[in-house]
Amino acid sequence: MTTSLERILDALATVVDPDRGKDIVRLGLVKDLRVEGDTVAFTLLLKNPAAPFARTAAEQARQAVHAALGPAVQVNVHVDNEMIGLGDDLTLSGAETPKAEERPVHTIAVASGKGGVGKSTVAVNLAVALARAGYDVGLVDTDIYGPSIPTMFGLKEARPRVNDARKIIPLEQHGVKLLSMGFLVDPDKAVIWRGPMVSSAVRQFLNDTAWGALDFLVLDLPPGTGDIQLTIVQTVPLSGAIIVSTPQDVALADARKGVAMFEQVNVPVLGLVENMAYFTPPDLPDRKYYLFGEGGARRLAEELGVPLLGEVPIEQSLRESCDAGTPVVLAAPESVSARAFTHLAGQVARQTALHHATLPSTPPVEISYR
Repeated sequence: MTTSLERILDALATVVDPDRGKDIVRLGLVKDLRVEGDTVAFTLLLKNPAAPFARTAAEQARQAVHAALGPAVQVNVHVDNEMIGLGDDLTLSGAETPKAEERPVHTIAVASGKGGVGKSTVAVNLAVALARAGYDVGLVDTDIYGPSIPTMFGLKEARPRVNDARKIIPLEQHGVKLLSMGFLVDPDKAVIWRGPMVSSAVRQFLNDTAWGALDFLVLDLPPGTGDIQLTIVQTVPLSGAIIVSTPQDVALADARKGVAMFEQVNVPVLGLVENMAYFTPPDLPDRKYYLFGEGGARRLAEELGVPLLGEVPIEQSLRESCDAGTPVVLAAPESVSARAFTHLAGQVARQTALHHATLPSTPPVEISYR
């Protein structure tokens, strides 16, 4: 079934909306995709029903599926107005609902159960790898107390501006639009805020920023399962979450809790990423030393029934690139870690496309405190 769905999405990705210059899968216009025997059915959410493309989109999609699977397959295409489904894709609490072209197609949370596992390193390189693949990408650093995005992008002294509509204009570096508390406060001073102030800041980041049209908005979450994580799932429906862990048991125990948290609030877990998976000495490229254990995240992913999206090794170039402000996928694109992040980006793009096309969108979660 999964293979058929992937083949169908690959076929539909050949249908391009000429007004927006992107294919219908990348735009998130394919919904309710299902396969029953020899019948393929899905809904196309079109932005402008009066546009010339809207009059031919269904037939183009039908022909694309027939070209991939053969003429014997029955293809049922239901066409709907994208604006009717607006509430299904993104409803921002306490803010004016954005226009369809201003909403990110996919909002991805990169999370970890504990600190020190390299979550921000994964989020940064994932965002840049997606941008290198041609996607329009934004990255939000929601770790209010310990923001690291300014350092990793070489923007420690940069400050965002505000437009005439009183929206924050995100900074842009390496093809990624960026926002972080580190851009707004003195880097030498600690942010000493209580939970409600932190939650309010995160809501403003998500609601009051002029992101423009994005294919992916990546959220670099702080470690744990506390206020900020709950604020995010209350504020914006997530397309999915990625859990980062290292191989040792103490980290995997917290990764398990992270998976459980997102499942509890009905956010799809796209998969696990094992960081610091192994070390290969530069002078011994065929050797792998499993400093923190071998295959821990793979075993956990199999146990929980979620994909293992990638294994990222320990490399000096990865650490150096983070400190220098140029992510390793740009600084050393042929390195093992850079290739791992490029593979991760491809896996994330495919998993989000599958979830978006086949699963109902995640609604905002109302959480009551007792």
